[in-house]
Amino acid sequence: MEKKILTLIIAGIFLGSALLSGCSKASAPSETKTDSETAEEEQNTPSDETAKAPDDHDEVLDEPVDTTDVQLQEILSEMTLEEKVCQLFMVTPEQLTHTGTVIQAGETTKAALEQYPVGGLVYFQPNIVDENQLKTMLANTKSYSKYPPFLGVDEEGGSLVARVANSEGFHVEKFPDMQQIGASLDYEEAYRAGSTIGSYLHDLGFNMDFAPVADVLTNPANTVIGARSFGPDPEVDAQMTAQVVKGLQEQDICAVLKHFPGHGGTDGDSHEEAVANERTLEQLQSAEFLPFSAGIHAGAGCIMVGHISLPLITHENLPATLSQEIITGLLREELGFDGIIITDSMSMGAIINHYTPEEAAVQTILAGSDIVLIPEDFERAYQGLLQAVGDGAIPEARIDESVYRILRYKLFRS
Repeated sequence: MEKKILTLIIAGIFLGSALLSGCSKASAPSETKTDSETAEEEQNTPSDETAKAPDDHDEVLDEPVDTTDVQLQEILSEMTLEEKVCQLFMVTPEQLTHTGTVIQAGETTKAALEQYPVGGLVYFQPNIVDENQLKTMLANTKSYSKYPPFLGVDEEGGSLVARVANSEGFHVEKFPDMQQIGASLDYEEAYRAGSTIGSYLHDLGFNMDFAPVADVLTNPANTVIGARSFGPDPEVDAQMTAQVVKGLQEQDICAVLKHFPGHGGTDGDSHEEAVANERTLEQLQSAEFLPFSAGIHAGAGCIMVGHISLPLITHENLPATLSQEIITGLLREELGFDGIIITDSMSMGAIINHYTPEEAAVQTILAGSDIVLIPEDFERAYQGLLQAVGDGAIPEARIDESVYRILRYKLFRS
């Protein structure tokens, strides 16, 4: 396929629709009729009172065609399995290029994206130097990509996790920790934070922000989330989360709610090892789930699932990222989320201490995730998914489901 397959396919579909529309609207050639022909037609034309009402045998118009679905299905049909599997990964530029710290995108990045057209890239503070450097790197990366990439960053605001605002080469507005905004009960300020952060990220070339933190701080001893959370009140957190989501999404930044099913009730660090949330389903429904539900209704495009087990619900210590009961059962079915589900980094101790890159990638896709974030070894995880499809362990239709969801957001979000 040619590099610009998406543009050609979509343009062709739109052109075909326009031509059909134009044909249907074209007027028929005019005819000159005699007075007798006109009179005969008027005599044979039924009046309103005698017009025949339609019956069961009359032609029924077809239901309107979902043109978005048609276009997406055509794109999917043109993609190779390898291209579809690549869309299920977001990696660092270093993982993609196998070079040192990446601060520019040139021929090496271009060649890597031609071989592995990944679904997106995520950037950290070492990749971010100054405005011109960052804009150029992101613009080049986007131009080299066969399919539109997610270009993401952790920009929560506050003193802890704000890769751009906390970099010396940028002069953007800095916000206090979200806990401080939550304590103020100023929901307009939460919206302004989301909108402002979304605005400068969009200007730089990003289209995804791994924010806001939707975790309710139900465990005061939790230090991993701490001031990144809006606080311990789930009702306040829900409203704050919704406002930040609105602000981000209105700036064309895909908001990523994190970390489902809730990291604020844990006392461990999933960067080091698996952690558990020892709360019942009823407790989660009345607290942890509220900000996620509010964020979903506010239009969040994505939710990050954390490496957090729910032993009182699943009766095992399987991390949520690998649990079908949590991802599909709770997030998809109970909360009704039909957007993109992404894992937390699969390079964290909670995963790499117990699973190979292949095992983790296969299991999270089977559980219901759409995107595997920063696997320990990208190529091994990628080959693991290809092998699983080839062996029949993962139906190709399951891959298509996630790619459909990913491309639907990238190409057709209004």
